[in-house]
Amino acid sequence: MRTHVDDEKQRVRERVWDLLDAEGAVFDATAHGRIPNFKGSDAAADRLAKLSAWQDARVIKAVPDKAQLPVRARALSEGKTVFMAVPKLADPRPFYLLDPGVLPVRPHEAASSKIAATVAPRVDVAELQPVDMVVVGSVAVNRAGVRIGKGAGYSDLEFAFLTEAGLISERTVVVSTVHSLQVLDEELPTTEHDFGVDLIITPEEVIACPSPHRPAGLLWAHLDAAKIASIPALAARAPASGE
Repeated sequence: MRTHVDDEKQRVRERVWDLLDAEGAVFDATAHGRIPNFKGSDAAADRLAKLSAWQDARVIKAVPDKAQLPVRARALSEGKTVFMAVPKLADPRPFYLLDPGVLPVRPHEAASSKIAATVAPRVDVAELQPVDMVVVGSVAVNRAGVRIGKGAGYSDLEFAFLTEAGLISERTVVVSTVHSLQVLDEELPTTEHDFGVDLIITPEEVIACPSPHRPAGLLWAHLDAAKIASIPALAARAPASGE
């Protein structure tokens, strides 16, 4: 069921997608309907790699989007462990684990979501290590760290799920790499289950965000029965009816 906030978020998405298309700022034919594969993503990854938070990070949870491919490739080439979600979390072992010490292909290849699905083992949450850095894509983000994704909601679910499992903590640094046109100087619609980012990295600058919101864990009341049933790892942990 769509809400007023959902509609507000979609209006922001459409406006940013239109702007990116008009400025020729993405590699794809259009930015619409996805996390924008923005031009300058390599430069943003380079800028991120200069930060002490990146250099200190050993375990990175990353999204599989093309815009963050340079970040994943750099992480693997530097010996960092990377994991990312199986599409729609639709597996009892809902994450791909990329261990650079045992990868059968080069880091840039393994960082591709399609190739990762063929070379990386699927693992359950119990097999993961605590996360030093979360790297996410965004459609829009503001300087307070409020982000809007493409609308599927899986990044928020993954974040809450890993927080509840104790793998994401207050020390985990949350980063989004974006084009400068995706950074908006305005308030953005948000809900209690949306997580914010600590750092925004564009090809031109690093933006530190003060006190971004982080949910304490899964908000079961925000999940409908169909969504829970479609994600085995959630279905196995769902509270009994009436709890």
